[in-house]
Amino acid sequence: MERVPSKSRSTYMLGNYYVYALKDPRTNPARAFYIGKGTGDRVNQHLLRSGDSPKDKRIAAIREAGLEPLTEILVGDLREDQALRIEAELIAAFGTETTGGLLVNLVQPRGQGGRKRPEIAIPAGSREKAQVGLDLLLGTIMNCIEANRERGVTNADIAHELELQSDHLGAAKDYLSYSLLGVLLREHKIIKHSSRYFPAV
Repeated sequence: MERVPSKSRSTYMLGNYYVYALKDPRTNPARAFYIGKGTGDRVNQHLLRSGDSPKDKRIAAIREAGLEPLTEILVGDLREDQALRIEAELIAAFGTETTGGLLVNLVQPRGQGGRKRPEIAIPAGSREKAQVGLDLLLGTIMNCIEANRERGVTNADIAHELELQSDHLGAAKDYLSYSLLGVLLREHKIIKHSSRYFPAV
């Protein structure tokens, strides 16, 4: 894996996707604490802003020790779907702190919870990969709603145009897209009016 010199990172793979890691130099060797995908200068944007997320707190702690987080491009020249798949695999492999792993990535289930059955086997990393995939679906739907903010879109529009129609034993219902829209409604990112969905702002 080739580390990109600081002076060239701002133009690295501009317009193409890559997968990157933020590393903590306080360990030897430096240990990854965040995995992401991006284009252009995305890899450096985390270091230019502050916040209250676990990632921001880790960056602040590194700087308090008189050091700077290391950035490394892990894989470049990717399509978005390839970058997403590699990002999900790496997050699953490293694990998140909430599941006993190393990463501070906020890969959190958006469901309403409910009883988990201990007899159901869930392979390691499966929840992380499912949530990364969910993020991509929600982001894609949100982009479509924002692109049609004047007229809005219906559940059928989303299901048909994005080819998300549900199929169970030949019974085609748009349950998948309806559930995804429900998540966006619950997160107050969209509003519903007369069966059409619009951006909340």
